[in-house]
Amino acid sequence: MIISASRRTDIPSFYSTWFLNRIREKYVLVPNPFNPKQISRVRLTPDVVDCIVFWTKNPAPLLEKLNRLKEFKYYFQFTLNAYGKEIETNLPSFEQRIDTFKRLSDLIGKEKVIWRYDPILTNATYNIDFHKTAFTEIATRLKDHTERCMIGFIDHYKHIRSSLSSQNIYPLTPEEIREMAFSFRQSISSTSIQLNTCTRKVDLSTMGIPAGMCIDRELIERLTGYPISTQKDKNQREVCRCIESIDIGTYDTCFNGCLYCYANTAEHKPLRNLQKHDPASPKLIGQVNDDEIIKDRAMYSLRRDPSLF
Repeated sequence: MIISASRRTDIPSFYSTWFLNRIREKYVLVPNPFNPKQISRVRLTPDVVDCIVFWTKNPAPLLEKLNRLKEFKYYFQFTLNAYGKEIETNLPSFEQRIDTFKRLSDLIGKEKVIWRYDPILTNATYNIDFHKTAFTEIATRLKDHTERCMIGFIDHYKHIRSSLSSQNIYPLTPEEIREMAFSFRQSISSTSIQLNTCTRKVDLSTMGIPAGMCIDRELIERLTGYPISTQKDKNQREVCRCIESIDIGTYDTCFNGCLYCYANTAEHKPLRNLQKHDPASPKLIGQVNDDEIIKDRAMYSLRRDPSLF
């Protein structure tokens, strides 16, 4: 199986100690987001985990501990934008994140560090010209440290609309999207960076920018050295092309403070959850309670036997 760590929170930035404790203990308990009393026990052993996909804006706390993952295959989805503190409140400086990206790439290989320029949003400060300039600068500085860039455009989820409107951020027009995408494509034309959209929601294939997969079959097969048998993740939106994975994160636990965050539903909840976090617990938040029902998740390698085909 593929482990997603995690679309729901930034595990490398805030919970690396907990995660590595779970690797040592060889399992993790994951509550159902829709029914927290139902918990899955997920094995974390190399015989069933084909690959781990990390999602992060700041993997620096994990860099010196990566040797503890030597038995696993993994790669990073590293979001790197150039917004200010009013949009991404608690991130390290832009220069620090550029340096972290390069250090990570040098440690594990540029094919294992995907650059996410996402989400793209606009207002008077972060207008089209800003994005053209920022993307070009980042691409120039990372051209020797990544092979792929995923671009995504802001989704106006209901629970963040008031926050977005407070910064005069409104839905992008197709013309704005295409103008920026054309500029991005031109700016990487002399590099080896492959440009993809995150999801099929915005179709830029006619511009030479195909829809990509964040949980990527081709990359996972490249890293593992064997073919895998899997399908589209039915738990993701129809426009998402990702293959199936098991997410081990928990919503309302991220402290990056991004204005556009879909994973935090209320401002006070991450701090409240932090008070319950124990790095030694099998759950990300809290301890196991007597009224919770724990069931073993069916775990198996996705490795395909070529002799059967």
